[in-house]
Amino acid sequence: MATAPVALTREVATVGDLLDRLGGIPPQRVRLRPTPGTATEKDVIEIEARENRLCELVDGTLVEKAVGQYESRLAAVLIYFLESFLDQNNLGIVYGADATLRLMPGLVRIPDVSFVSWRRLPGRELPAEPIPDLTPDLAVEILSAGNTVAEMRRKVREYFDSGVRLVWLIDPVALHVTVHITPSRSRVVREDQTLDGGKVLPGFSLPLRDLIMKAGRRRG
Repeated sequence: MATAPVALTREVATVGDLLDRLGGIPPQRVRLRPTPGTATEKDVIEIEARENRLCELVDGTLVEKAVGQYESRLAAVLIYFLESFLDQNNLGIVYGADATLRLMPGLVRIPDVSFVSWRRLPGRELPAEPIPDLTPDLAVEILSAGNTVAEMRRKVREYFDSGVRLVWLIDPVALHVTVHITPSRSRVVREDQTLDGGKVLPGFSLPLRDLIMKAGRRRG
């Protein structure tokens, strides 16, 4: 399902207004071509093919995804633990950090890790489109230096508005996970505690220390 450009409102009169609307993100993450407010999913696909850059589509604007070496490592190890669990509990599939997903018309997000239950995949077949109309049950974001509190608050709200049932925000500096069951209800799982899948991944249990130890600790 292709999407049309999203016209920015009159409230967005300056670059500062645009950055605030996007969550106070660093300006270097906002692409100016195509002009903010005119970007489409086609641009998301083309910029990845042309420049190997992952961009989310927000309010008709291409926003480069904040990434990092250690964050990528944490995502890979978390996928390992989730896949190991799903080998014994055939509940669905896991996507990695380059799976572009259309959460709503005009909104494309790229969780660092996501779990999609079989009930969201008719016939248990994976979609063929480069940007499928697919909302995960679990969305995981691993915070990078370029992320802001306002940006993540907006992402959490959008995830739940689109039908996501559980969101994990992993902080690789503080070494804890904020578990959201709604945009406003959350709890923090610390290094000496255990992360569980709740009703989304019943039976999944991961001591956070195991994730950190397998991923390796970052210097500094």
